[in-house]
Amino acid sequence: MKEHIFNIHDVVLLMTVAECVLLAIFQAVLPDKNRGSGILLNIFLLSIAVSTGCLLILWNDAVHTFQLFDVNLLPYFLCTALLLKGPTLYLYVCAITQQSFKFHQRQLLHLIPALLCTIWLLCFQLDSFDLRFWTYDNKLRIKLVNTVWYFVKVMPLIYIIVAIGVLKTYRTQLKNQYSYFSPTEPGWLTILTIGFLFSWSLTLIVHITAQFVGPQIADSFGIVENYVVFILINALFTYSVVYAHQLLTTKPVVEVVKEKVDEKLTNSAILKVQRGMEVDKLFLKHNLNIDQFSKRIDLPVKDVSAVINKHYDTNFFEFMNKYRVEEAKRLLSDPSYANVTILDILLQAGFNSKSAFHRFFNRLVGVSPTEFRKLIQSGKKAEL
Repeated sequence: MKEHIFNIHDVVLLMTVAECVLLAIFQAVLPDKNRGSGILLNIFLLSIAVSTGCLLILWNDAVHTFQLFDVNLLPYFLCTALLLKGPTLYLYVCAITQQSFKFHQRQLLHLIPALLCTIWLLCFQLDSFDLRFWTYDNKLRIKLVNTVWYFVKVMPLIYIIVAIGVLKTYRTQLKNQYSYFSPTEPGWLTILTIGFLFSWSLTLIVHITAQFVGPQIADSFGIVENYVVFILINALFTYSVVYAHQLLTTKPVVEVVKEKVDEKLTNSAILKVQRGMEVDKLFLKHNLNIDQFSKRIDLPVKDVSAVINKHYDTNFFEFMNKYRVEEAKRLLSDPSYANVTILDILLQAGFNSKSAFHRFFNRLVGVSPTEFRKLIQSGKKAEL
């Protein structure tokens, strides 16, 4: 009987390579409103494909291409691919969440880690045998190789941590710029980035544990990481097709000037915001964002933001929905609306999401809309 070249774990690596290439081709032919994000996703997929393929060749003695590549060129392809996945995923997150995202020459600075690693490999003439620590008798080369491995494993972690920070800022910006947003799309994107943080952390753990524990334990960590990557790649592509285009994009954060503002201007701005809410009842408009609101009340966005953040001590999202809850309370208290459904009430109050309405109403009033209506009808309004 012939000896098996691949075990089941190697098959997962091969499937990851093949799937990344196929998904990149599929992504390239899809109609993409945001071409920049599509390009970044493709580079990310291909970097995973190249790095996974190189790792398979490096650690599986039965897998070969040709000697020049397997021994001399593989370290350059492997390290470059590993160092590209971090910045491309980070930039992809920026591209699908930020309205002002554009490709600039300064983004080429993200190639510096790959360039430094290439120079390091060239200067010390490190090859595939070195990467596998076959030079056990040469402590200097072992240190040089260890530096490479730590570098290519730590840099992606830094980028994914920054990407998670971008998503945290993005959620804050959504609340400052929109009166309603679905938590599903940003929620799944956050889960995916945390998933990659976990996966790339495992690669670092594998390298560290391999030096202190038996190879079987280190291999177990590595195998888990391979499966996690396979799952995450599928999840990321599914997200890019199904959810990414539904994400609301945000503009750069409007900095509120901390210096003393002209009192006349401040009072005028407050009055305009109040009139927009209490007279024009702009909160009744579904999916209202801060740009639309500022145009309707003829006040610059930065002034609207300053009034809401400083005078009312809240964000646009909370500000609008508090007024909507008050309108819902008024409608629920009105006898002429006694037979109107809760769904119709929330729509008339400016909400367009049942879950958001119930969440806000419960938090601000202390009871559900149905309980509130029952208390009003029973004459217990004073308890609320």
